[in-house]
Amino acid sequence: MIAELQYGENTLPLDLEALDATVIEPRFIEGLADERSAFQNSVRAPIESPPLRELIGADDQVAVVISDITRPLPSERLLPWLFNELNGIPKENFTIIVGTGSHRKNTLEELISMVGREVAENYRIVNHDGHDRSSQAYAGESVYGYPVYFNREYVAADKRIILGFIEPHFMAGFSGGYKAVFPGVANIEAIMQYHGVENIGHRRSTWGVLQDNPTQNSIRAAGSLLPVDFCINVTINSERGITGCFCGETLAAHAKGCEFARETAMVACEDPFPIVVTTNSGAPLDLNLYQAVKGMSAGAEIVQDGGLVLIASQCNDGFPEHGNFRKQLFSHESPQAIMDTLNTPGFSEFDQWQCQMLVRVLERARVGVYSELPDEDIRGAFMFPVHDIRECIDAEINKLGGTARVAVLPEGPQTIPYLRDGE
Repeated sequence: MIAELQYGENTLPLDLEALDATVIEPRFIEGLADERSAFQNSVRAPIESPPLRELIGADDQVAVVISDITRPLPSERLLPWLFNELNGIPKENFTIIVGTGSHRKNTLEELISMVGREVAENYRIVNHDGHDRSSQAYAGESVYGYPVYFNREYVAADKRIILGFIEPHFMAGFSGGYKAVFPGVANIEAIMQYHGVENIGHRRSTWGVLQDNPTQNSIRAAGSLLPVDFCINVTINSERGITGCFCGETLAAHAKGCEFARETAMVACEDPFPIVVTTNSGAPLDLNLYQAVKGMSAGAEIVQDGGLVLIASQCNDGFPEHGNFRKQLFSHESPQAIMDTLNTPGFSEFDQWQCQMLVRVLERARVGVYSELPDEDIRGAFMFPVHDIRECIDAEINKLGGTARVAVLPEGPQTIPYLRDGE
């Protein structure tokens, strides 16, 4: 038996012959037979909302928020359908805002690949910059006690439409919903507040949990400071086929989409595994090591304490070089030293949350990384390089006495396994 591990734009074949292997994948849902018609039906008969056409006037200035290059949102299909639905609105009335959050700006080539050349050439597109206060405007005070600024174009708009895709998320429970706004178009200081050590470390800030999740609560509190007029959320399969459209009022549409994602993407396991092989779902999600923490986290959900997590993640964009993730890892001698720094009163530095999530994994298991990263960089991040995944599995099984169960997650965090005892 061969498991095809998603890796970059292709797959890595993993030979499972003679292994006691369990392949864990989301229940595959065929893409909708007519995606465009499903989209039209969803925006014309939305969830707890008037039809989209009734919400947008011909003179309205409209902000449309989409995900950045690190998310597989099918914007190249959704945006033309959206603009066709609103074809009575002049093109110049729309501003597409790329919700980068704390990530880097997307290049022109990336923008074209994300939205399609026709949209890129005919509509105004702006990259949000969470670090540039001059490009932001005050939105209000979060109920959690800090000021929130959003992209100036978003604040100034008469109407706001947000797009996203829903999948289980390792901090927020699920992606989608108000996450397009916060952290998507927010200022870095507010992002750091909601990504604080206490929030991220809370036991309910985890996969598949919405209720009483302090991370999701912070997202909703800040994201709703300004009215969102319409939410467009989709679910997708491993081929980026749209499997469901959930459109309308933000919370109601998000809730429906999360129910669907939970049924298809979360898989119960009876017992933990000594060895777990995972990925970061291939391109564009496995662009860098920062993003790959999600795949590691998914694998850590079902690994035995002290076990081994192996991840295949291309990381062709490095750690990445921008941001503080690499610096924070390389400036400490151990994972515990990182946590000591993060728990220091007054310490606050963006990207600390991803280091915290990585430490959470490393406290549970050893991690081997198959990637394009230099070996010394992987070791500097408290993991070890892997050049042949099957050889690494066989060596671990030999250490364990010749037999060991192996879990394989070919699609990484598109599948979220969990131990049944924790239901």
